[in-house]
Amino acid sequence: MERVALISGANRGIGAAVARRLDAAGWHLALGVRRPEALPPDLAPSPTRTAHRYEAQDRDAGARWVADALAAHGRIDALVNNAGIAPHVGLEDGDDALLDELFEVNVKAPFRLIRAALLPLKASGRGRVINIASLSGKRVLGLNAGYQMSKHAVMALTHAVRRVGWPHGIRATALCPGFVDTDLIAGKTDLGADELIRPEDLARMVELLLDLPNSAAIAELLINGRYETML
Repeated sequence: MERVALISGANRGIGAAVARRLDAAGWHLALGVRRPEALPPDLAPSPTRTAHRYEAQDRDAGARWVADALAAHGRIDALVNNAGIAPHVGLEDGDDALLDELFEVNVKAPFRLIRAALLPLKASGRGRVINIASLSGKRVLGLNAGYQMSKHAVMALTHAVRRVGWPHGIRATALCPGFVDTDLIAGKTDLGADELIRPEDLARMVELLLDLPNSAAIAELLINGRYETML
């Protein structure tokens, strides 16, 4: 039986790299994106790939995606929560509307998606949930308090999934990268290209995490391209 993975934000950056890696490894994919028609040609729908409209701020989007994925593929074995945003909301600047949006997309959306997928993940016997968090969920260096708070919440969500899912074979991991070479960090760092994490390297780690047996679970995986004294 082929394994089926749901990947949010699969049209670019980390999500697209993960989708390509799992596609090459033989996974069947249900790709959740805001605009399915904008998927790269190599990730367009095929006999093993389906595209689903997924708007993280739509409270019913996760349940619809899960239902459609089950109808198309018959099972769900993994969920990769990758979609996220990073507007600046500091203690001295930024408004409540942006803070609400941060938590809606980065925290509430993956919460709802996990909740919707929990039963089929239990049925898998070795369900996997990978939440793309951040080193900002493990320490505070910059001034974007809103983003840091949202990623700390993702860490708690990941451990909640581990607690609930463990007896059913569900293993959850918070993947916590530093600066990744994607559109999300444009203009947010002065690091050189050789200090940025490549999305393809994160995709390799996702594949490894999905392939580990239930007896070798990794709760948190921290990745950096530069030395930090706090980690």
